[in-house]
Amino acid sequence: MKINAGEIRVGMLLEFKNELWQVLKTQHVKPGKGGAFAQVEMKSVEKNTKLNERFRSSETVEKASLEESNFNYLYSDENNFFFMDPQTFEQTEIKKNIVGEKGKLLTENLEVSVSFYNENPISIELPNQVKCKIATTDASIKGQTVSSSYKPAVLENGIKIQVPPFIDVDDEIILDSRTFEYVKKV
Repeated sequence: MKINAGEIRVGMLLEFKNELWQVLKTQHVKPGKGGAFAQVEMKSVEKNTKLNERFRSSETVEKASLEESNFNYLYSDENNFFFMDPQTFEQTEIKKNIVGEKGKLLTENLEVSVSFYNENPISIELPNQVKCKIATTDASIKGQTVSSSYKPAVLENGIKIQVPPFIDVDDEIILDSRTFEYVKKV
């Protein structure tokens, strides 16, 4: 789908120079002399390289069309995560470098949304809130004000976060999967 350069937003996927690029930063500039343009910083999805490109406002760019499907997480090995389509029961494997840090939050049968480009998986989206269990945390210091003090904690999956002082070891909490921040105690 063709879009104007002025419509480019952070997070979009663009087809440019026969590659798939994710937009990291965009800045629209209108100089006093000459035409307006968009300065766009992009990262290649396949090669992990960055590119700064300048598009005139009158130019059009190709926005990548993605297909999204829901899958349930099954298991992982040393290189891949394995997911199953709940309708067809077909299994799909996705490389660990595509999933990234989100892989630590995957639990058995967790439903995720997988984005495909030309039938190749390029990203996964977890539910916004995921249940986790506290493995270790510091003891809270008596007399600290509750509103401003957070203490470090480590989840069972190895992720380090900050939690309120009333959270103890073996407590179950809700974690925001986008920011890796504490939301509430279960």
